[in-house]
Amino acid sequence: MLINQYWVERIGDGDPIVFFHGFTGSVQTWSFIREYLPGYELILIDLPGHGKSMAKVDSLQACCHDLQQVLMELQITSFHLVGYSMGGRTALLFASYFPGMIKSLVLESASPGLQDREERQQRKQKDQELAAYIRQHPLQTFVDKWENIALFASQKSLSAEKKQQVREERLAQSRSGLATSLETMGTGTMPSCWSYLPELELPVFLITGEWDQKFIMINQQMHERLPNSSFQVVKRAGHAVHVEQAVFFGTMVKEFFAV
Repeated sequence: MLINQYWVERIGDGDPIVFFHGFTGSVQTWSFIREYLPGYELILIDLPGHGKSMAKVDSLQACCHDLQQVLMELQITSFHLVGYSMGGRTALLFASYFPGMIKSLVLESASPGLQDREERQQRKQKDQELAAYIRQHPLQTFVDKWENIALFASQKSLSAEKKQQVREERLAQSRSGLATSLETMGTGTMPSCWSYLPELELPVFLITGEWDQKFIMINQQMHERLPNSSFQVVKRAGHAVHVEQAVFFGTMVKEFFAV
């Protein structure tokens, strides 16, 4: 269903869990998770520039406030929240604005943004350059480039079927949507949440893959600052743990929410 220009899918009944996908993803990212979470209502949302959402925002902050309004319209005022990569950054910023709405938080391969202003500026420039590339090339050309970056190298060993699923989800996007997402919701434009971490008292579960050394380091630092967190490094997985180790990911999340 379309609510305030955001595409939302509701699955099941019970305690609500909201899911935010990563860059080039959509609600399809979470199609596998239903079997692991019986007894919950799953709320899947396409973020701006992705899937079937038609919402336009000028910042990640604006997106968070939009998402709060969407959830209020759905009469969902208390829920668990799961975010992957870009969706993890969105979830963390959302939690900084609306901590009273969230029961617990699962962050997969996520970051609280960049602390250094110069680093943020450099990343913003890179995001803008990639956005320009996307606008200037066919979507398939960008997807070919994107699936071959170092961050996703470990996905080369996935089954042909799984690789095709991931590729089709990326190819279902629009060039303008992806480019605008980078320009408005990229890491370079995100306000740093590092100083907020010690204030986030709700339970947080951090997940990274063992082959994603950059995010292991970031999440270890997050774990040290968060007052109520657990941290799992998943064997035989890179950045997209939910893709590369779907069964383990689903089981971990189920056990976390069951506590």
